[in-house]
Amino acid sequence: MTAARERVNIYRPILVRVAAVREESADVRSLVIAGADGEFPEWRPGQFAMYGVFGEGECPLTIASSPTRGKLVCTFRKAGRATRALFDLEVGDVFGIRGPYGNAFPLDEWQGRDVVFVAGGIGLPALRSSIEYVLDKRSDYGTVTILYGVKQPRELIYREEIDQWRCAPSTRVVLTVDPGGETPEWKGEIGLVPAVLEKIVPSAANAVALVCGPPIMIKFAIPALRGLGFALENVYTTLENRMKCGVGKCGRCNVGGIYVCKCGPVFSAAEISRMPDDF
Repeated sequence: MTAARERVNIYRPILVRVAAVREESADVRSLVIAGADGEFPEWRPGQFAMYGVFGEGECPLTIASSPTRGKLVCTFRKAGRATRALFDLEVGDVFGIRGPYGNAFPLDEWQGRDVVFVAGGIGLPALRSSIEYVLDKRSDYGTVTILYGVKQPRELIYREEIDQWRCAPSTRVVLTVDPGGETPEWKGEIGLVPAVLEKIVPSAANAVALVCGPPIMIKFAIPALRGLGFALENVYTTLENRMKCGVGKCGRCNVGGIYVCKCGPVFSAAEISRMPDDF
């Protein structure tokens, strides 16, 4: 076997350890990750990685931190076998990561433009890296609007970061809960994300919008943005679509001739509109 062939193993993870654990909500945690046997390659906002606890399998998760911060963070909800195993990790535990994979939000191409972030539920981690990136390079962008919705206030994550985002210049943060989910102490909006989006009326002039959340939210948020004047080419989202290997080998994430793990996970709404109707 040649030295070149010995070096190439696309399924071999990088060993990392848990540097910190942060409780975001009852079933959502963030792991701050440090290298164990090597540094994780530099990533771009919007990319994902495959996270695995040995003996428990892997799962694709967005990289929930900006490379400008120098810390690798993943945020996830406890759901399947792999995420339950990740949820049980403690500081100092070692696990594996493969990546980074996929494309990224073209943030550098959007310099000078307003940026609108629209997130629902556990979709916020997929946008957090881009939010941090834009706020860390604040003078490169215009007005920033962040709309984040959850079913109930107790499901809010990144509470400390949200307070910091509010303090950034020319940045508007709007929180909303579903009708019926409000509590007596709730001070934010009440309404589904697409309806609140239409209410706050972010300007579409020289702006781009990034959307991530439950599929039903994305389905109605994109038409809401179109109604506000956003062209489909200026609306972006991320897809997961049953990703398994992360490198375009297993074929589980294909949509027609598109492999979400390689061609995505970031797509414009215009690209999504050209995908098969049953997607």
